[in-house]
Formats: sequence, structure tokens, C-alpha cells
Amino acid sequence: MSTSVHETERKYEAPPGVGLPELADLPGVAAAAGPEEQRLEAVYYDTADLRLARAGLTLRRRTGGDDAGWHLKLPVDDDTREEVRLPAGRAAKHPPKELGSLVQVHARGDALSPVARIQTTRQRWQLVDERGKLLAEVVEDLVSAQDVADESTVDTWREIEVELGERGDIALLDLVEERLARAGIVRSTSSAKLTRLLAGRIAPAPPAGDTGDTAGDVVLAYLREQADALKQYDPKVRRQEHDAVHQMRVATRRMRSALQAFGKIVERDRTRALTDELKWVAGVLGDARDAEVIRAGFEENIAKLDPELVLGTVSAELTRHFAPLEAAAHESATAAMDSRRYFDLLNAVDALIADPPLTPLAHGKAKKVLPKLVDKTYRRLAKSAENAHDDESLHESRKAAKRLRYAVEAVEPLYGKSATKYRKRLKDLQTLLGDHQDSVVARPVLRELGGQAHRDGGNGFTFGLLYGMELGKAARVEEHFPAVWRDLGKPKFY
Repeated sequence: MSTSVHETERKYEAPPGVGLPELADLPGVAAAAGPEEQRLEAVYYDTADLRLARAGLTLRRRTGGDDAGWHLKLPVDDDTREEVRLPAGRAAKHPPKELGSLVQVHARGDALSPVARIQTTRQRWQLVDERGKLLAEVVEDLVSAQDVADESTVDTWREIEVELGERGDIALLDLVEERLARAGIVRSTSSAKLTRLLAGRIAPAPPAGDTGDTAGDVVLAYLREQADALKQYDPKVRRQEHDAVHQMRVATRRMRSALQAFGKIVERDRTRALTDELKWVAGVLGDARDAEVIRAGFEENIAKLDPELVLGTVSAELTRHFAPLEAAAHESATAAMDSRRYFDLLNAVDALIADPPLTPLAHGKAKKVLPKLVDKTYRRLAKSAENAHDDESLHESRKAAKRLRYAVEAVEPLYGKSATKYRKRLKDLQTLLGDHQDSVVARPVLRELGGQAHRDGGNGFTFGLLYGMELGKAARVEEHFPAVWRDLGKPKFY
């Protein structure tokens, strides 16, 4: 089984002849223990075109040191990465399946093969506080590296790494950096040894573009943000991290809604196939998410009941019902995420971002073009909301409110606080309608659970109470919705 740690570290380039400055006298540091020498060897794995490295990931098998084995490093922010570790085991030549699965959002079924071999002679110091607790680890590495594609050449260099310890903080890293800079040791332009070695084969990322000039700039910035989120949450869904399914599903819905709402900016006929596939993957994720939400709602309502009204083995019955559903939904989601269809969707997303089919209108000024498209999305919601009177029409209004909310979210960088305020009101409306839809979905499940309890010789009374609570919730939404809708009003922030 894998373990996971977060590493916050900074890398520095050390010019020849420049030694490490004194660090033990920094504020809060009681001593600098060391140096301790380590010899490390690592083989790095990637696709033939280095997709992992381009995305800021590294996958390696290391020997030597305190943490020998398989390591997968996933970016978190500028200085922090999550490292997922597995023992070396028998998988000496091929990455273990568990780690290979976590990079499929980039590898997409292609083979993971050795791309580099790196040997490191490391001198390690530990900066500790008065109680001997680790504040930071400072290492000086002499690196010898080979690109597997050109094993005739060995690249060597010297670098410094400073990693935050359990008792350290960012302020200490900043102090260390100031001391290093005065000695002539500056931040490295590479986040990892691998990217430094293979820099010539890794093309620089394209510029993000200006989000405040043309309509196309604004819409593409939003689409790019959702594409990044989709890729960020893919490995989290595979590892069943809290809220990951929801966040990945939201990213697919945001992208789909933006392509629909701004079809006059990004040519709609050219994106219909992609929006269909985004709907598919959101549906696959929805099975897992819906079971999670329904179960949580039932548990919340049970907690509100007087204990005397909770009859029978209600919690156990919920577990028996939902645990296999949730397990099957997760298995189905991960199977879909390992499919060629999903990989093709990711390729289509990449192609959209790299070469978007922009219309002539996309080159117009954002503040002139985009409000008209937001207004059109509002009119779609108005048509639905003004005729909402039953479960189906309220659900359609919820979907229309969500599309408008995401359209407003896309233009929010242009209009600031006023757009943010309107977007939050839309979210309140969407949440209200979401409560109604949750009730619609929950009631058949409660009826089934109550009936099953009765057939098993148990007591379905509590499930009947929960059913009544859901009916009441739906009735309250239906009563309050017209007033909430009237209070929303048209977008007036532009």
C-alpha cells in the first residue's frame, strides 16, 4: 500500500567554488546537524514524448537513502509537491500499477519506460530547534545524469535543496534563501533534476494569454482553468480523496456550460462532440457522487431526529445499502477513466486549448461582446423558471441556473465584486433547486429501504419519517422558489 507525504522544498544552483553559508545562526535554529553522506541512484519513467515531465510530474525508482522505492511526485503549488511512495517490491523494471494509474490522465494508455538515470552524492544537514525537532533539511547534491535517449553523454552539476521540516515554516525558507543569495546561490529554473536534464526536449508551456482584452481571451482563460482542474482531480478521484469526484465533475460541467453559453466565441458546431463526451464523463462521475450525497443527507437527517424515533438498525441498513453501490460506482468511474474513450476526450480538450476554433466575434472587445451572451443565458433561465411548477421543470430551471452561474463566473475577472455578488446569488438559487432535486432522488430510495426493512422483519418507521422530511423539504422549496427567483433579477453588473 502506498504512503503519501507533502514536500515543500526549493532548489538552488550552486556556482563552482561557492560553499554553503552558515545557517545555524538563523532565528529559531538551535543547531545544524551533519553533514551526513548518502549515495542515491534513480531511474525515471515517462512516456516517449515526456508527457509527465511536461506536466510537472516525476515517476522514479530510487535505491539508496532513507526512502528507497517507487516515488511519484505530483505538483501542489510552486514550492510543494505530493510524493506518493511504494516499496520497491518485485516491480524492478516496470512502474507498479497503482502509481501507473495515477498518471493516466497524462500517459493515456501509452507505455511508461525509462527516460533518465540519475546518480547523486548527497551531503545532508538538518536544521533543528531547541527540542531537536526538524525545521528544515539542507542538502548539497553532486549530480551525474544520463538521458536514456543519448547515453553517450553524462551531464553533471551541483545543486542545493532546502526542504521544510515538520516544525519549520515558510518564513524560515525565506531566511535561508536570503542567506544563500548573499553567497551567490540562486533559485534554480528547474523544479526537478529530471526537468533540468531533459530541458532541451521539453518545450516551454505556451503563454496563458491576456484575460482582459478580447472575448476569446476571457473564454479561453476559463476553459484552460477547467481543463487544468480536470487533470488535477483525476488522480484524486482514483485515490478516492474527499470531494474529488465532486470537483472533477464540476470542472467537466463548467467546461461544457462555457462551450454552450459562448458558442458564438468558440465555434459551437466544432465543439458539439466534445460537449457530448463531457456530459458522458460527468454522468459516470455522477453515479459515485449521487450515492455519496444521498447517504450523507440521510445521515444528517437521522442526526436531527429524537433518538427515540430511530427504530431498528438504521445505520447498519444504510451501510448495507450504500457501501456496495459506492464501491461499484467508484469501480465503474475508474474503469471509464482508463478507457480509450476517456483518453480521446482528454486529447480533444488539449486540442481545444492548443488550437481553439474561434469565431470572428472572439476578436472583439470582451466587455462589448460577452454581456450579450450572458444575457442570452439569463433569458434561457427566465423562460424555464417562469414556467417551473413540477419536479421536471424545477430540475430544468436548476440546470439553466447552473449554466448562467458558470457564464457569470467566466466573465467575473472583467467585472469584479459586482459579478461575484450576482454569481453568489445564483449559487443560492441553484442550491435551493438542488435541495428539491435531492429530495426527488432520495424519496424512491427511502421507500425501497423502508420496504426492505419490513420484508426482513425489521422496522421501517424511521425511513418513513425520513421520507416525510424529504417531502417537506421539497414543498418548502416549491413555496419559496418564486420569490427567490424574482429577487434574483437580471444581470446588472456590466
